Amino acid sequence: MRKLCGSFLILLLLTGLEARAQFDPSRVCHLEDGKLIISLDKRWTQEQKIEVSRLFDLDSSLVLNVYDGKQQITAGGTTWKITKVDDYRVEISKVISGGASPTGTGTVIMMDDSWINAQGANTRESEAYGVNRLTLFNVFNYHAGIATFFLPKRLEANQVYLSGTFNNWGTLQTPMMKTDSGWIVSIRLTPGKYLYKYILDGRWMQDPYNRLEEDDENGGNNSVIFCYNYRFGLQGNLAAKSVHVAGSFNNWNPDELSMRRVPGGWALYLFLREGTHAYKFIVDGQWILDPANKILRPDGSGHENSFLSIGDTMHFRLRGYTDASKVAVAGNFNGWNPNEIYLEKVEGGWVIPYVLAPGTYEYKFIVDGKWMPDPANPYSIGSGEFENSIRVIKPNHTFVLEDYAGAKQVVVTGSFTGWNPKNYRMLKVNDKWVFPIYLNPGKYTYKFIVDGKWMEDPVNEHWETNQYGTKNSILWIEP
Repeated sequence: MRKLCGSFLILLLLTGLEARAQFDPSRVCHLEDGKLIISLDKRWTQEQKIEVSRLFDLDSSLVLNVYDGKQQITAGGTTWKITKVDDYRVEISKVISGGASPTGTGTVIMMDDSWINAQGANTRESEAYGVNRLTLFNVFNYHAGIATFFLPKRLEANQVYLSGTFNNWGTLQTPMMKTDSGWIVSIRLTPGKYLYKYILDGRWMQDPYNRLEEDDENGGNNSVIFCYNYRFGLQGNLAAKSVHVAGSFNNWNPDELSMRRVPGGWALYLFLREGTHAYKFIVDGQWILDPANKILRPDGSGHENSFLSIGDTMHFRLRGYTDASKVAVAGNFNGWNPNEIYLEKVEGGWVIPYVLAPGTYEYKFIVDGKWMPDPANPYSIGSGEFENSIRVIKPNHTFVLEDYAGAKQVVVTGSFTGWNPKNYRMLKVNDKWVFPIYLNPGKYTYKFIVDGKWMEDPVNEHWETNQYGTKNSILWIEP
């Protein structure tokens, strides 16, 4: 299917268009001042109008019904402005995100973009770690926040663009510069994972020198690149034949992350997501702690692991319980291990600094072996012995429901909870019900449950019909 959507320039193959319809393609579609403009002629037959709608993937009602005096029309979720040219011709237009045409006003580049799927949101936050697999070392470089992409050769191309999750798969935002040995471009990126492709004279292609790829869900693949933010280093052990690193970030796989020999020892550069990570080195099959890292914690099995943290520090605090001999915290961030994260006794209670990636977490304290939710935290899920406290790190959305101050309980649930009717309980604040949350970029559907009654968000005009014939509210989290 060929898509005409607001975040991309139209990309279509128009080979043979003139033979199939009696009009000049250059007079049908063009760019002007950042707007996509399609010209329609009242004198076309109905068959020709349908042909235009098919070729440009327009809703047929848009082409057939633009002559009724309206100034704008919405079709397929896109709003088009309608301008009358004369008694026979009208122009429909919409603003194109991503800037102007590379060849100037009045020109549209046509390509096949059918492989692009709607998940083009940035995927940095959802990946725990990553290592690049390049067959040529100079095709990608990342230093001081600047990522440089290089496509060798291909000098026969007239124009090459870089497109990916970093520019919302835009087709014109990132032109590459031709050199005597290929095409190059540098862009500023934060550490993380990105998907991308090259566009050579309208033809999409993977990076031929990158072995990392992901299914684009339309019969092809996207290239994958990681911008690094961490270096594992192990001094000495020069006689070792192989050294690996493994940790909580890669499910302790001992054979996956091989370190390279460097002067004086071994090293591995990679991307690590924000948070706290346990790890060890494996030297010729023997697991060892990091001798350069003094941060050690028990693994719950009588041994210890080295620990590192990336990101901002928060604190778990438990006030009181000064007579306790041991207090720990456990949650879904550490596999609910009760013997790993011990709090330090301070005046008036217990505390431990910790680093978590942006997200929504469940946790409990363990006081002398007894599990309990955080008594100072009003956000929780479950009940009784199954009640867990909720901690949100760097929330990027807050659900708010007004006008139900008399309700006894309000829950927000949706695709992010598997539609669990018990998650998440909202907190009543100044006659409003609120719940802050962190969600990865993408589309979510949700509803409120007010004293057992399901309802859509009354102030959210974006919704879709569900399988029960009722409405689900829609939330988009932008990268």
